[in-house]
Amino acid sequence: MREFNEEMISFIDASPTPFHAVEWMVKTLECRGFNRLEEDAVWNLEIGCDYYVTRNDSSLIAFTYPPCAEKGYTIVGAHTDSPHLCLKPNPLTTSAGVKRLGVEPYGGVLLNPWFDRDLALAGRVVYLDGEVRKEAIITIDRPIAIIPSLAIHLDRDANSAHSINAQSDIVPLIATGEVYFETFILSQIQEEITNFTLLAHELSFYDTQKGSFIGIDDEFIASARLDNLLSCYVGLQALLETSYPMMCAFMDHEEVGSESHIGAGGTFVEETLRRIAGIEYEKLMRRSLMVSCDNAHAQHPNFPTKHESEHAPLLNQGVAIKINSNQRYATSSRTQGRFLQCARALHIPTQTFVTRSDIGCGSTIGPISATRLGIETIDVGVPTLAMHSIRELSGISDAFGLYRILIHLGDY
Repeated sequence: MREFNEEMISFIDASPTPFHAVEWMVKTLECRGFNRLEEDAVWNLEIGCDYYVTRNDSSLIAFTYPPCAEKGYTIVGAHTDSPHLCLKPNPLTTSAGVKRLGVEPYGGVLLNPWFDRDLALAGRVVYLDGEVRKEAIITIDRPIAIIPSLAIHLDRDANSAHSINAQSDIVPLIATGEVYFETFILSQIQEEITNFTLLAHELSFYDTQKGSFIGIDDEFIASARLDNLLSCYVGLQALLETSYPMMCAFMDHEEVGSESHIGAGGTFVEETLRRIAGIEYEKLMRRSLMVSCDNAHAQHPNFPTKHESEHAPLLNQGVAIKINSNQRYATSSRTQGRFLQCARALHIPTQTFVTRSDIGCGSTIGPISATRLGIETIDVGVPTLAMHSIRELSGISDAFGLYRILIHLGDY
């Protein structure tokens, strides 16, 4: 379990954006013999071979072939994106003698923890090399920016009534001298600079602090982007180790609603499954199971009343099965029963999460995938504290337990 978690932390550290996460997973898949497919090419799938396909370099589907005749695929769904601060297209501004880069919050980001952090920058750039348009994934893996807090002397209500204006308060500082933004970004491209012109970018700030084990007995994992790169890592490792037909669908844009050509609301998964199954597509969907893996809200020890005691997941007490009668989660009694049967046979603990009836419930790619594909689905997640913070917290045993369940779920 320690080795599993150490590798998971290394993956998250190496993946400040969905582009980096997919790049890391592609390299891992290719090392294990998976074959790359292109969406705009003919697929000639061979029995006993393994495949993967990407879209936009930020969503990835990987699968064994063929699916099981009786039980179809166990499809592990997760998302590659996390709430963050996204650089605006024309970001450079000046205020009080300081150069700043304007940002836009992506998803439901918890803004307070972004103050006073050493921030780096990463993402994708599109540029001209002479007359040739190219793309590159870049990583500026050193602190180049910071968002200083306002001193309490100037904001006496900071600890009691302070609100954050996303336009004016969260603007990273980068320099006092002259800054040539385009030149700086282009200098990060890993090839000899000739005649480059920056066309566009998708760049995000991230915390340079690495993931780590926390606690007297190293019982916790603290890291950025646990939601939901933890689930991507778990699903990928299960795919690599299982003996049953499995697919992983890791989608971008979940944190902003999934309604895009690369999100779960788009066509990527459906089109891939139709190309695999052909005229047997509907039969494959009736026989397959989607396991939507997305972190669950653990009960906070300082705010225990935010959960009801009967449905309050705890750290290191097992993966949480997420249920909502209004279908914000897609779990049914049938899919829950199958998942629990497998977990109990392996003696792996599970928990149940139902949000309080007077608190709004979030959602996942589970209901979206169930609606689009017509596939039976269960929503599960590793209990997590500080979700959507710049640094989140989970237990050391829960991800490994979910991994073990996914490996064997095809037998149930």
